[in-house]
Amino acid sequence: MLLRWLPTLSLFFAMALWASSFIALKLAFMHYDPMVVIFGRMLIGALCFIPFYKLWCRFEYRRGDLLWLAVMVIAEPCLYFVFEANALTYTSAAQAGMITAMAPLLVGIGAFFVLKERMSRSALFGFLVAVAGALWLSLTAEDSAHAPNPLLGNFLEFCAMVCAAVYSLALKHLSERYSPWFLTALQAFCGSVFFFPLLFLPQTTLPAEWAGSGVMAILYLGVFINIGAYGLYNFAVSKVKVSQASAFINLIPVITLLLAFIILDERMTFEQLLASGVVLAGVVLSQQRSSESAPETASA
Repeated sequence: MLLRWLPTLSLFFAMALWASSFIALKLAFMHYDPMVVIFGRMLIGALCFIPFYKLWCRFEYRRGDLLWLAVMVIAEPCLYFVFEANALTYTSAAQAGMITAMAPLLVGIGAFFVLKERMSRSALFGFLVAVAGALWLSLTAEDSAHAPNPLLGNFLEFCAMVCAAVYSLALKHLSERYSPWFLTALQAFCGSVFFFPLLFLPQTTLPAEWAGSGVMAILYLGVFINIGAYGLYNFAVSKVKVSQASAFINLIPVITLLLAFIILDERMTFEQLLASGVVLAGVVLSQQRSSESAPETASA
């Protein structure tokens, strides 16, 4: 019975961890440069995998997989975290979390073009409603200490969700032959290699002092998010349809809003809450209609 519910439980805890990552990133960015934070979390994740390499370093390579593996790691973690790190310097954790609700719809569109899956008019309408809600949320947001430029920040977070959609499609293709933990480890190692040179860019500020809360946030991101959240999600996608997994992403905005209010004291206006409701309504509409056509793929 427990084995039957294991993918569902894995998805729930993965979404809860991902929601908390927005809070941890905001806390880490208060002390360290975004590129330092992202490299640090990748390096910690990679180091944690090394002692257990015999357990995860097993796979069945097939000709052509190298391209899919490259697409997966370039989309996420590489480009995804470039966009998200910059997004969270301009917008609030709560608003960024709300933009993640669009990931399942983006995957549906990607599946339509890449996998030739049929997309209903209702699903497309739901996507347009969600986009309208996201634009409303961004345009009504006021500059604040938590969100100095929310329009730019939310757009960058949307770009991160496009990368997440590409990652999900590649992940589902690869999960039939590769262990979810191998794919998770590959992301950590490739992410470390990708972000290391970015530490030496002129605009990157290297750490000048030890900040306990910032270091703890980076450790949390490296262990609980890079290994825990991604590992749980990759495991679940290997067991269920990605379309089923994508529905759980709708939990992220709700959990992020709650955590941002409790931990960061971020608050949203009544109009922003209405706009957030429009985003979620569009996502729900798309999910309900898409279930009729039972697509094989969805998000991350």
